[in-house]
Amino acid sequence: MSEPQPAAGAQPAPEPSQAGSFGAVFLTTFTTVFLAELGDKTQLAALLLSAESGRPVLVFFGASLALISSSLVGVVLGRWLSRVLPPQQLERLAGILMVGLGLWLGRQAAVSVFPLA
Repeated sequence: MSEPQPAAGAQPAPEPSQAGSFGAVFLTTFTTVFLAELGDKTQLAALLLSAESGRPVLVFFGASLALISSSLVGVVLGRWLSRVLPPQQLERLAGILMVGLGLWLGRQAAVSVFPLA
C-alpha cells in the first residue's frame, strides 16, 4: 500500500516540538475524554456489566481495552487525515460530522419522545 499523497495546501503534521508540550497535550486529552465519557452509555454499560457479573475487575479491564482500542482507531485516522487534508478542510470536516451527529441524535431523541406511528 502506498503512502497517501498530501492534498494541495496540506501541511505536514507538526513535529512533536511544535505541537505543544507533553504535559499540555496529555492533560488536555485526558480531561476532554474523561469529561466526554462521564455518564456516557459506555460508562453505564460498564456499570451494568459490573453489577450483573459480580466481576468488576474483569469488567474494568475489558472496558479499558475497548476504550484503548477505539481511541487507537481515532488517533490513527486523525494522523492520516492530518497528512492528506489541509487544516481548514479538516476543521470543516470535523464541524460537518459534529453537526450531522447532533442532528441524528436529535432526531432519535425526538422520535423516542414523539413516535411517528
